[in-house]
Amino acid sequence: MAEKPATGDDFFASLPFVASTLHPCVFPVLIDWHTHIYEPREAAQPYWRGRCPMTLENVLKAHEIAGLDRTVISSAAHYLRNLKPGKDIVEALERSNRYLARCRDQHPEKLVAMATCVPAGGDEVLKELERAVKEDDCRAVLINSSHQGRYPDADEARPFFKLVTDLDIPVFVHPGDATTPNSADYRLASSISRPADNCLSLARLIVRGIFEQFPKLKLVGSHLGGGICEVIGRMDYAYSLIDEAFFLGPYEPKLIKQPPSHYLRMMYLDSTSYTPLAAKMCLETIGADHFIFGTDAPPLFALKRQGLDMMDEIGMTAAQRAKVMGGNAARLLKL
Repeated sequence: MAEKPATGDDFFASLPFVASTLHPCVFPVLIDWHTHIYEPREAAQPYWRGRCPMTLENVLKAHEIAGLDRTVISSAAHYLRNLKPGKDIVEALERSNRYLARCRDQHPEKLVAMATCVPAGGDEVLKELERAVKEDDCRAVLINSSHQGRYPDADEARPFFKLVTDLDIPVFVHPGDATTPNSADYRLASSISRPADNCLSLARLIVRGIFEQFPKLKLVGSHLGGGICEVIGRMDYAYSLIDEAFFLGPYEPKLIKQPPSHYLRMMYLDSTSYTPLAAKMCLETIGADHFIFGTDAPPLFALKRQGLDMMDEIGMTAAQRAKVMGGNAARLLKL
């Protein structure tokens, strides 16, 4: 007998906690930067088995239970990897962008919409992003850390970064699908490969001089940047020990004027990780002005509680909390 799809009520009733166990809104403003909604066509794909968790209903229930002031909604857009460049991708992006804007319009006091884009996708993709920002009032844009094997530091993506700086919107770098044969089991693609791909993407943007060319760029890395704070010292010695480290390979063309850690501190990183010590390291590396609260829940609703609890364990002052838990996001989104 086929498994009966869970309804929204069934889904929430099955969770191992209730609303009373979650934090009240005790901060000046509480904004979750990182939640996902899929537009209906993608949510209905067979692999979800009728149970896609990335729905407006789930986001709103999570919003209320967590006592949020605002929830930023975006599409993880992993499905874009299966589409042909050109018309198919443009149409998928437009469907998603318009749907998220409609969700926001139904609940403008709760939701903020983020568009999705493929940086090297060509002129039509950029036109759709500009439309989504100017017509749909999308306040930021999500890009995947890589798309079909290409990274956003590619020369073909430079018009994208010119556009987002002209529009003055933040760019959220989110893991794409980085599944390899060795990460296809034990959910290692989600837990290891995707964050690692995010780290590589941010590192390439740094060393390929994105901040030299676009110093006003507002770049936000998801999931603590996939561990980039841990490896930034290695990036610095690769940059500074040019002659001594010749055996590691070339460092050319040299496109940055400062060590990579200088540019890392120009980025923003979200708190999605569920490991307090790692989050504390991130906070201390980039500073409270550049750290942003996010849970990535939905899709995995129970992570909302873990994401909130973790922020109590990293030793923030009241002033730091005000920035990290909502102030920085409000500033970037112009709320």
